[in-house]
Amino acid sequence: MSKHRWLLAWGLGSIAAGAASLLIPLYVVQLGGDPFELGLLGAVAAFVGAPGAIVWGRLADRTHNPRGVLLGSLVGMGALLFLTPALTAIPMLIAVNALVWLVFAAAGPVLTLLVVADVPESAWNHEIALLNKYQGYGWAGGLLLGIVWSATVGRVLGPTATTQSLFVACALATALAAVLLARWMPRPSERAVERVDARRIARLLSVGRRGVRGATFVFNPNRLYWSTRSVHPKRLADRFTPTLAVYFVGVVLFFTGFTAFFAPLPLYLTDVGFSSDLVFGLYLVSSLGSAASYTVAGTLSSRFDLRLLQSAAVGSRAVLMPLVAVVGTVLAAGLVGTVVTGTLFLAIGVAWAVIAVTAGTIVTRIAPPSVRGEALGLYAALSTFAGGIGSLGGGALANAFGFVTAFVAAGVVICCGAGVVLALRSLSTRTRMTHETPPHGREALAATDD
Repeated sequence: MSKHRWLLAWGLGSIAAGAASLLIPLYVVQLGGDPFELGLLGAVAAFVGAPGAIVWGRLADRTHNPRGVLLGSLVGMGALLFLTPALTAIPMLIAVNALVWLVFAAAGPVLTLLVVADVPESAWNHEIALLNKYQGYGWAGGLLLGIVWSATVGRVLGPTATTQSLFVACALATALAAVLLARWMPRPSERAVERVDARRIARLLSVGRRGVRGATFVFNPNRLYWSTRSVHPKRLADRFTPTLAVYFVGVVLFFTGFTAFFAPLPLYLTDVGFSSDLVFGLYLVSSLGSAASYTVAGTLSSRFDLRLLQSAAVGSRAVLMPLVAVVGTVLAAGLVGTVVTGTLFLAIGVAWAVIAVTAGTIVTRIAPPSVRGEALGLYAALSTFAGGIGSLGGGALANAFGFVTAFVAAGVVICCGAGVVLALRSLSTRTRMTHETPPHGREALAATDD
């Protein structure tokens, strides 16, 4: 435990990140934000965070002071969260939200580097899984904190004051995490750091299952950084296959649809009567449902046709997400409406587990061996880019035509993505031809990528 106790400190910081992932959108709602502004909130974070993750990661990779990078990430995030309650202009909140995730992105590559630097390569999978276990529990703990805070402090303070006080609590949590991390964080040798194989880490993160936050928060700066480190655009273009190109079209479509649904969702849930604690609860149910399903999803992916498995999971989300709007409109936030909506969120999370497990494996199998690393990097980049486009589109549609229209449109786009995957019969052919999991694949399925 003493070897890994510094992960407890990072887990505490992840509590603040998990709470902030929903707290900032809810604060925008409380200040009168419309669906388009919520979509802009997510889009700017994705478009700023994606290149920021790569730049920060490369700078962190070259520094000889990983402690400074991690402490700077925690202190920066804490300062921004502490500042947020003083802001009442939504454009400023959009900017601060982007900065929060930009600063948070700086920590991912350093954390991964630290956990693998001083252990044998055969243990990398275990160490990465352990890191993301702490991060995942912290993220879920942040959502749980939102439930408890809203249900207790919210009885004394008004909704806006409750949210503002939770921002302060999250800022204090990051401050404590920074103090503990400064005391407990290990100092890896430069030689150990230099021998780390970026391609190996990228494969573990890309083929492995996703963690707790993946069900509702697609952007993953750590995975994006490691999987794009080895990208050589010219070599990738020269070896790009038609099957891979068409599959990536499907990826862009269904990720666009996912975020088109999630971007205006906090405002929709609030409008139909869900309190802040119930909104946090729904997100927690989805995230935990996803996390609990990865093992089963991994088993299914090794036994069934990946093409049919993934298209079914994507297609189920295309149906489930618009159903959230139907249930909310018909049943609102009463007991029956809450139970049915919670069940839908659970199913949405379970479907994500199947999609996450199968996607990295499909890319690894259909990409030519010489550009597998580049293909995985492009997959991570495209999913993030599609997330930004979907956030803008979903918010704009909800603002102009209403939530039901936006959610149905998201479902249609997701369905188109599922259709693209289903049409690629060569995915089934390749699956039958390559029964074995790709190199490091089996062990990667035991890891989580938060």
